[in-house]
Amino acid sequence: MNFLANENFPVASIRHLRNAGHDVASVIEETPGEKDRDVLKRAYEENRIVLTFDRDYGELIYRHKSFIPSGLVYSRFNPHTPEEPAEILLNIL
Repeated sequence: MNFLANENFPVASIRHLRNAGHDVASVIEETPGEKDRDVLKRAYEENRIVLTFDRDYGELIYRHKSFIPSGLVYSRFNPHTPEEPAEILLNIL
């Protein structure tokens, strides 16, 4: 799958997803400090699913009708390890 990991998504999880064969672009590696609206625009243009721990994306998408990506995975937990978000996502997939 094609993902765009938001700046707050752990780099170890990004690597874990890549090692599992997924195409993961990374805000923290490529464009740190990028605004949420620009992250959504990029995900929309590149047909990527956003991976984030930031709840502001729901408001941008639903209330402000910003760019709507092909998907959004919003995680609401404190990972025990940096790899845990990827492990959970891989189990779901």
